[in-house]
Amino acid sequence: MIVIPAIDLADGKCVRLRQGDMNQRTVYGDDPAAMARHWEDEGAEILHVVDLDGAMTGQSANLPAIEAVVGAVSIPVELGGGLRTVADVQRVLDLGVRWAIMGTSALRDPEAVKEAVAAFGERVIVGLDARDGRVAVSGWVETSDVAALDLARQMEGIGVRRLICTDIATDGMMVGPNLWSLRAIAEAVNVEIIASGGVSRLQDVIALKALEPLGVIGVITGKAIYEGTLDLKEAIAAAR
Repeated sequence: MIVIPAIDLADGKCVRLRQGDMNQRTVYGDDPAAMARHWEDEGAEILHVVDLDGAMTGQSANLPAIEAVVGAVSIPVELGGGLRTVADVQRVLDLGVRWAIMGTSALRDPEAVKEAVAAFGERVIVGLDARDGRVAVSGWVETSDVAALDLARQMEGIGVRRLICTDIATDGMMVGPNLWSLRAIAEAVNVEIIASGGVSRLQDVIALKALEPLGVIGVITGKAIYEGTLDLKEAIAAAR
């Protein structure tokens, strides 16, 4: 299993949110490229970058910072936030991003995801963000009536090969991941899954690794490594 550091961007700075609330943000640095190099130096094999402004508005809003991050490291970068169309995906892949994450479109415009998968294959990942088992979109501002399990099955059906599953209730809360909901999704579909939300300590990484036989290939961590409750090097060693 791979441990993936997160770099969330707002106004060109590195921030972390509590449960996706832009009004509850902590700024951890104003140089995303330097932060990216730091995590690579700590042993990261992939970086998870989110354009929070883009997620809210539906249009990429931190492209200069994203380009700087990609240019600063030799490891691949996955990017989400504001990627709603094939053209959006093409734009960031042209910047050097390895994987483009589509979230809101999976619910509102699955045909766009289908077209993106047809064009770019496994380079398109779907971000499945859920609150109480229901899919949330537009930077988690809106919660739908669609069950996360149902959307996961639909995405598998149109050819998506990897999901990033985020439990909003635990994101940024340092309370541990929602293992029950993650297991339910992993058992329902035959795709690769990256877990996100709630990881706060080494034991959380070990607990998630137990789900590796079900297809959980990675875990994203943000606040824990910024606050120091989780050592990235130790987490990577435990995941391996």
